[in-house]
Amino acid sequence: MDVSMTVNGSPRTDSIEPRLLLVHYLREVAGLTGTNIGCDTSSCGACTVLVDGESVKSCTMLAAQADGADVTTIEGLADGERLHPMQEAFREHHGLQCGYCTPGMVMAAVSLLKEIPDPTEAQVREGLEGNLCRCTGYHNIVQAVLAAAKAPTGAVS
Repeated sequence: MDVSMTVNGSPRTDSIEPRLLLVHYLREVAGLTGTNIGCDTSSCGACTVLVDGESVKSCTMLAAQADGADVTTIEGLADGERLHPMQEAFREHHGLQCGYCTPGMVMAAVSLLKEIPDPTEAQVREGLEGNLCRCTGYHNIVQAVLAAAKAPTGAVS
């Protein structure tokens, strides 16, 4: 079957198997390997992307379900060499260690700030509870999200 979607601002149409998951479409067909596969059960959130601006675990969605959608991956956040404010906040506040969860965590955090532009620490923790990190203990991740919310350019763009 053919699917058409906009991925990181670029329209594309591809022939795929109807059972292909969005995460595999992004990695194997579109060649965007920043979206990670962590658990294959939707528990970890490493595969989180934005579909029409909403945070989605791409291992739970068929690529065919994204037909006609606007999909943003971690590769689509930066503006050339300039990092997105959320990416910059993660860098500045060391919101990563091994980095495996980072793309999904950043995408979930961007979605969270679209819903709650000025969250409390408790709201950030609750908003990211569907994304697991086995390295950091979450403190620096939470601090990065709070800092991004206060960034002059805003992290919701």
